[in-house]
Amino acid sequence: MNVLFTVLTVLVLLASVLITLIVLLQNGKGGGLASNFVAGNQTFGVRQTTDILEKITWGLVCFIFLVSVVTSFTLNSHAKEADLTEKIELDAPAPEFPVAPAAETELAE
Repeated sequence: MNVLFTVLTVLVLLASVLITLIVLLQNGKGGGLASNFVAGNQTFGVRQTTDILEKITWGLVCFIFLVSVVTSFTLNSHAKEADLTEKIELDAPAPEFPVAPAAETELAE
């Protein structure tokens, strides 16, 4: 494996841990960490907190998707690929077509 592939894989793993934590922070049916900010700070209220957490979540989703696609292109694509059709065509004997019996060829002449 090359270094770029390893770095991108680590970035995806870190982003996945971050997205897990951010999803756990979001306000669900029973409330979340964002619901605790109601009494403390009205200027940065709950609605803005959930909007920011949602934007961060979608940003991390896009990041993971894009880095995963880029990571798939960084793999060594010059590896020997198995092309079975060429192998079958090269190894298979040529088909033998039936030859007409001699009696039938004399009648045709």
